[in-house]
Amino acid sequence: MTGPHNPHASASDRHDGIAKLAVAAIGIVFGDIGTSPLYAFRETFVGHHPLALDTMHVYGVISLIFWSMTLVVSIQYVTILMRADNKGQGGSLALLALISRRTAHSRIGPLIILLGVFATALFYGDSMITPAISVLSAVEGITVVRAGMEPLVLPIAVGLLVFLFLLQSRGTAKVGAWFGPIMLVYFVTIGALGMGKIVHHPEIILAMINPWYAIQFFMIDGSLAFLALGSVVLAVTGAEALYADMGHFGRRPLRISWFWFVMPALLLNYMGQAAMIISLPAAEAEQAIRNPFFLLAPEGFRLPLVVLATMATFIASQAVISGAFSVTHQAIQLGFMPRLTIKHTSASTQGQIYIPVINWLLMAAVILLVLMFQNSSSLAAAYGIAVTGAMFIDTCLLAVVLFSLWKWKPWLAVPLLGIFFVVDGAYFAANLTKVPDGGWFPLLVGIVAFTMLTTWSKGRLLMRRRMQEAAMPMEIFVKSAASSATRVPGTAIFMSSEPTGVPHALLHNMKHNKILHERVIVLTVAIEDVPYVETCDVVETQDLGQGFYRMKLRYGFMQETDIPKALSPVNACGPKFDMMQTSFFLSRQTLIAAPRPGMAIWREKLFAWMLRNAATAMEFFKLPTNRVVELGSQIEI
Repeated sequence: MTGPHNPHASASDRHDGIAKLAVAAIGIVFGDIGTSPLYAFRETFVGHHPLALDTMHVYGVISLIFWSMTLVVSIQYVTILMRADNKGQGGSLALLALISRRTAHSRIGPLIILLGVFATALFYGDSMITPAISVLSAVEGITVVRAGMEPLVLPIAVGLLVFLFLLQSRGTAKVGAWFGPIMLVYFVTIGALGMGKIVHHPEIILAMINPWYAIQFFMIDGSLAFLALGSVVLAVTGAEALYADMGHFGRRPLRISWFWFVMPALLLNYMGQAAMIISLPAAEAEQAIRNPFFLLAPEGFRLPLVVLATMATFIASQAVISGAFSVTHQAIQLGFMPRLTIKHTSASTQGQIYIPVINWLLMAAVILLVLMFQNSSSLAAAYGIAVTGAMFIDTCLLAVVLFSLWKWKPWLAVPLLGIFFVVDGAYFAANLTKVPDGGWFPLLVGIVAFTMLTTWSKGRLLMRRRMQEAAMPMEIFVKSAASSATRVPGTAIFMSSEPTGVPHALLHNMKHNKILHERVIVLTVAIEDVPYVETCDVVETQDLGQGFYRMKLRYGFMQETDIPKALSPVNACGPKFDMMQTSFFLSRQTLIAAPRPGMAIWREKLFAWMLRNAATAMEFFKLPTNRVVELGSQIEI
């Protein structure tokens, strides 16, 4: 496909490619932030800290929304953070992998890793709340169309969410083509609805872009203005998605979509909601603020708007769920999660994957949230803390990037970071006040996920150390085994997590079977801290003599680990591999928790449970099922 990254394409073809990517990005990337007008403006006035519906408060809130969107999304994420890509990939884990190369041996290295892992853990809380609040807020629009429909909101929302998660195993290749056009219609519609109110109150434009109204809000009503930040930040949820999905579309198409289409449409809608509220008498405004998004539309158009908004929230939820699959895949490859069953739902698009256990866990959590909180206003209290926490961590990582990677001058970096830390810190602090009202949920999810991610990473490190302690040097084994064992035809591939020493499976095979194949390969799969490894650099081989070879397969953290596919072109260690003449030997460790230095007993037991429930290497590495032999061993950590 001709695209913006093809240097040989003509100028017109490149422009066409960028335009197509920009439209596709509108359908996939901007759903989360695009559906925020359904509840963000409303929640600042009817949330847990309601505001008076007077001109000062309305102008103050609309100004805060504009400057939040400008500082956080436009400047911090779209303009600056998108430059911090890891070979084209964005997101907390990609940024963490990029920084780790520079800080691995420094004192802040472990802290940076913990921050990046915690940002990933918070993302899971966000990915549970986003589908719940988005779909619920859209379905609540039917109460505007017809009074007395409140009892149907929860059943319809739950039904739509169950249908959404059931769709995941089929992939989005077929329906994904409709995402862009639907979201285009949605953004044009909400922008036009906002414009219809602005023309009667054009002064709202100046109120939005003038920071004095936000400052005045803090001067007159400081405590409420601070608490209002907890709801204002709902207008910028989804900024992390822009950064995380950069690898799918490229920096330039995302910037074009945001600055020229999405941001103007959102701002028009927010201004329209504000203009409508200040134009109404007090009693009517009190009623209208409970659903201003749908009341922007003429009465005859409200039902189609509910349908369109529901479709948009469906698409936004789909993007978040796909993001959870992608982040999980990266975490597995980078060694923070055990192997899970991963199914590819598209033969042509590598990034379209489905992880059953993550899908069903998310579905259970989302439905539980809907049934617990009952309405989108209650859910809004839980929303935000995961997003603002991840945003604050991204700012910390950005500080490392500016000083360690880009070598910015302090006079330029410090003021910029100061602004970001103040803004993101204020949002996070305002959301901490909502912990008793529901903010505890994403924090709980984040803490549980963080514990599991760090336990797996630490447990793997300890297990590998114990295995290395008992490992025999490969050179000694080759000399002693080559002459004493019976050699049989064929190829044996022994999987090893370490690039040195003799794999346990090979030692057990010699001890019990007392035979060796004519060709013995000790194979290690290494996941690099880059998204993709070039094809020419995937395979490294070393001839150990006597028919023994050590081989290393290198993959990026975004790539699929298909060992038979990687071996098919290899001819550097004898004849090409015939899978019908090749046997794969795996070592399956059983962990025994022991009071040795390293981890607490409860974490050792948690790690052992995760190891038992991990997908087998046979499944994860796409090994032929009838050519695999597993040999078990016990290890104390």
